[in-house]
Order: sequence, then C-alpha cells, then structure tokens
Amino acid sequence: MEIFNEIAPLKAFLKAKKQALNSIGLVPTMGALHSGHISLIEASKAENDLTVCSIFVNPAQFNNPNDLQRYPRTLDKDTLLLKKVECDAIFCPDSTEMYRHQPLIKFDFGHLDKIMEGKFRPGHFSGVALVVSKLFNIVEPHHAYFGQKDWQQYSIIRQLVDDLNFNLILHSVPTSREPDGLAMSSRNLRLNESQRQKAIVFFEALTFAKRALNDGAPLVQVQQKVMQLVEKDAEIKLEYFELADSKNLNLLENVKGASQPIMCIAGFVGEIRLIDNMFL
Repeated sequence: MEIFNEIAPLKAFLKAKKQALNSIGLVPTMGALHSGHISLIEASKAENDLTVCSIFVNPAQFNNPNDLQRYPRTLDKDTLLLKKVECDAIFCPDSTEMYRHQPLIKFDFGHLDKIMEGKFRPGHFSGVALVVSKLFNIVEPHHAYFGQKDWQQYSIIRQLVDDLNFNLILHSVPTSREPDGLAMSSRNLRLNESQRQKAIVFFEALTFAKRALNDGAPLVQVQQKVMQLVEKDAEIKLEYFELADSKNLNLLENVKGASQPIMCIAGFVGEIRLIDNMFL
C-alpha cells in the first residue's frame, strides 16, 4: 500500500499505473474509519484495478469551528485498517497542500443545498463540492464511492458530476449499521457510553415513521410523533425530519408522487450532531 501526503507524487504514481489499469476507484473520506468506510473500499476493490482512499478533514465544509477542531482524527489507526483490507493507496494531505491559497470559488446548487443539511449548515455543501472537485481532478477516477447515510451530499455530488461533466461513475453504498441500528459514523466516536445508547433513537424514529407513512398516516402527524420520540430525553434535540424525493430532493407532503421517497433526520445528542435516513 502506497501512502501520499502530496498531490504531485500521487499524480505521478497514478500516471505510471494508468497504462496497465482498466479503472481506478476513489473513496473520499475524512478519516476515523469504521466498517461503513470499509464497505466502500470493498465495493471499489470489487470493481476496479486500483483503489485510492483519501483521508482529509476538509475545513471548507465546516461552518462550526468547534466541530472542525473536535472532529475525530485517527490517521495511524486508519492506515493500519486500510492496509489490512489491501487498499492500494492512501492520499492524506494537510490543509496547506489542498488549499495553498484561500479559495474564492463558491458553489450554489439551487434548492439542493437550501434544505435539510444546507438549511442548518450554510456553506457546508459548497465546501464539500470544492474538495470533491479537487479530488476528482487529482485522482481522475473512473468510479467514486459514497455512503447512503449522506444522501443529500450524494445528490449534490451527482449534480456536480453532471453539471461539470466529470468523466466518472458515482456509486452510493448502503448505510452500515451497528447491531442495534445506529448508523455508523465517525462522529459516534465522540459519544460517551450513555449517549451511545440514546443515539439509537434516530433509527427508531425512522423505523416508526416508515411504518406509519406506509400505513397512510399524514406526514404532519408523523413529524409530530417523531419529535416526541426523539425529544423524550432532554439531552436529545431534533433538528429536522423530512420526507423527500430521493431523485431530486424535492420535499414531499406525503408518500404519493415520488417513485422512491426517502426520510431524512438530523439531531443532537448532547453537542454531537448525527444524521440518518431511510428509504420507504
């Protein structure tokens, strides 16, 4: 496994390999890797001759400086894990390598980044689009892999690829969950034992809502019940629960009118923000 901290050596390595390869897969991450990330690596390895995993805590996508400072960083552990699953290359630059100058470019994705995560984290998706564009240009992958847990992010990157004609295929890999249903997330590392037990309420709320909506319950009624379920513990705060069309992220008032509706939820356990989703 090759490890690169700088762009130029990585590009030279990939250029030398490309003549003998049919395809390169890219798995962009911010590190603190877990089984969900490994499922992305495995999906890439199954479909490509070479897999690159990037590890970069991207400051451009954090609208909360404290969140950026406290985001888990476990590079040594991540490296050992990627070596174990036989990832071919790691790209782990620092901020000065990725942003040699303060970037001025901003992305606007219309309604896609004004709702849900975009509403509560202004500027977040512009930062995501910027770093993903950089990674696509650096690695020039044939395939790129993202987790379903961040469905709004995936939808925005899908729009980015389409609008800017990136020559690659995007893949969304199903969310990996703990045995009790909690969606795997790097932020879970920040939960204490009590908070970890409480955090499953978001999965429980989605499970309830799926059953209720499929049984014909009005969305407003389901949203009210979800809030009651989530906020029965004073340490937990619901930020949003929405029903959207997974193809275009248009918010829905009921399950009709969309071929594949998705429920999206976000909230806080203490000061730790978690998100999850579930297709109907």
